Amino acid sequence: MLGSMAESGYAKSLSEHYLLKENVEDKFSKPSDKDPVKEASITSNQETSDQENTPSIKLETAPGDYRFPTTNQSRHCFTRYVEYHRCVAAKGEGAPDCDKFAKYYRSLCPGEWIDRWNEQRENGTFPGPL
Repeated sequence: MLGSMAESGYAKSLSEHYLLKENVEDKFSKPSDKDPVKEASITSNQETSDQENTPSIKLETAPGDYRFPTTNQSRHCFTRYVEYHRCVAAKGEGAPDCDKFAKYYRSLCPGEWIDRWNEQRENGTFPGPL
């Protein structure tokens, strides 16, 4: 009985599946006025309202660049890092035009590389043209 309910679309999540299972077991062990399908929909509505209250995060990465057609994106990462710091040097810290470059290099580059490059910039040993 429970399997047919889950297959027919009544149980939308694992928690609802277990809620339905407990209610079906309770129904056979003792008399009850509870409707497992109705309780599952109440739980589903609560989960939906919880999901609506959480802020959504839009994940994006850098758009394709014709200068970097291969799968290896190491050079693309490095170039975006350099472009960002050139933009900051030209337009100042916090310039909105530079935000897109920051987003691009942060999505392409491993964090360890960024940390190392930041240290190199501070020490004056960064190998790129800034």
